[in-house]
Amino acid sequence: MAERVRIAVIDSGVYPVHPHIVAARILPGVAIAADGTIAYGPEKATDQLGHGTAVTAAIQELAPDADVLPIRVFQGALRASARALVTAIVWAAEQRADVINCSLGTPNATHAALFDDAVARIGAARLVAPLVGGDDAPCWPGQCAGVVAVGLDWDMPRGVARLDGGVWYAAGYPRPIPGVEQLRNLHGVSFATAQISGLIAAGRLD
Repeated sequence: MAERVRIAVIDSGVYPVHPHIVAARILPGVAIAADGTIAYGPEKATDQLGHGTAVTAAIQELAPDADVLPIRVFQGALRASARALVTAIVWAAEQRADVINCSLGTPNATHAALFDDAVARIGAARLVAPLVGGDDAPCWPGQCAGVVAVGLDWDMPRGVARLDGGVWYAAGYPRPIPGVEQLRNLHGVSFATAQISGLIAAGRLD
C-alpha cells in the first residue's frame, strides 16, 4: 500500500475536535518557540487562536486522505520569529513531510539568507508560501527560489488554481460554514496558500 501524503502545517496548531477537522489524519505535532526550541507532547500543537485550525480545514477539504503534521509557531498572537519559522521548515522536512504549508512569512529582507538556507535543506519536500504579504510587500520564505509561491485572487472559485508568471493563484476564502455568508478575510492569502497545498497533496497540481 502506498504511503499517504504528509502535509506539515506551520501555523497556530490545530484543534482536532473541530467539526471541520478530520482528526484521524492529524499526526502528533510540536510547538516551536521564538528561539527555535522545540516542545514535544500531546497538547503542544493544540490551537488556541483558530487560524491554524481554519488553514488545516481548508487543506483537508481538498486532500482529506493526507496526514497533517501541525507545527505551532504562533503562541498568544499571530506573530512568529524568523528563527521559529526556519526551525519549523527544516524540522518538517526531517519528519518526511511531502508538502510544507507556511501560510505566513516576514517582509524583513534581512532574514532572506536564513530562509534560503532552510529551503536548501528540505530536499524533495515542497514548501508552499505567500509571495507577498497583505500589504503587497515581498514576503519570505515565499520569495526564496524553489518555493511554491502563492498569490491571492478573490475572483477565483474555491478549489481551483491558476499559474501566472511562476506564481500559483487561488481564492482567499476559508472553508465555508453552512448558513454563513462567505466574507473576505484580512489574511486571505493564508487560505489561498492552504488551497494550493491541498491541491498539490491531492495530486491536482504539478
